[in-house]
Amino acid sequence: MDIVRIADGTLVVPVAVDRQHQADDNSDSPSGTDGEATPTQAASTRLLHPGEGGYDEALAEWDLQQNPDREPAVSTATGRQEAMALVHEVATSPDNGVAPALEALDDPEASGEALRHVLVGGVHSVEDFAAEVADAEGGEPLSAHETTKIIGEVLTELD
Repeated sequence: MDIVRIADGTLVVPVAVDRQHQADDNSDSPSGTDGEATPTQAASTRLLHPGEGGYDEALAEWDLQQNPDREPAVSTATGRQEAMALVHEVATSPDNGVAPALEALDDPEASGEALRHVLVGGVHSVEDFAAEVADAEGGEPLSAHETTKIIGEVLTELD
């Protein structure tokens, strides 16, 4: 099952099937199944919100699902600078419009790669990136939650 990104930034992720071990002394079980693990429920899903544990990793996995043949994300200096400006612009614009902010960039693809690179690093990478954005663009650092949500919106727009 694939990860699904909803328009509000939440992700529907598959949850591993729980397994239950039968008792060793179960004489009523069919031959060859004593002590074997058996599924107790069908595969299920979980809704993850930006900032929630595991969200950054799930968003990175979702992004990879969108283009499984994509090379690993590589962040260039100019791509990262444009990505910081882009995140700041989206966060501070009254309408939070991603499309107009992307159109203003010289190399949107390099910015997308830089943002993918941030996501692959996990929560601490997102927090560090938010602090870099605040240092470079001014203002207070965004929360990891808000930064991740903006990154997800940008990657959705790019795809």
